[in-house]
Amino acid sequence: IPLIVVNCIILGRAEAFANRSNILSSLLDALGMGLGFSAALIVVASVREILGNGTLFNIPLFGESFQPLLIMVLPPGAFITMAFVFAALNLLQKRNRKGAA
Repeated sequence: IPLIVVNCIILGRAEAFANRSNILSSLLDALGMGLGFSAALIVVASVREILGNGTLFNIPLFGESFQPLLIMVLPPGAFITMAFVFAALNLLQKRNRKGAA
């Protein structure tokens, strides 16, 4: 059910934007949203594969002594990864605000 809810939120947002915008703006918005979600999925999947299997595209990244983190290939691994991504983004925003002030 959560997947259906997320899809409805994404489609609802796209439809709301398209209703009040012209075709070109709606097309660019949809392209940007698609690229943004794709980038987020690629980042999360890459981190989980690297820490959970020690590989990236089935290419081993670490030596034989690497002990993969089992939790990273399980559903909680996605939440942990997203938490660290959000923390990093918040840290970057704080640093940018400090530097601009």
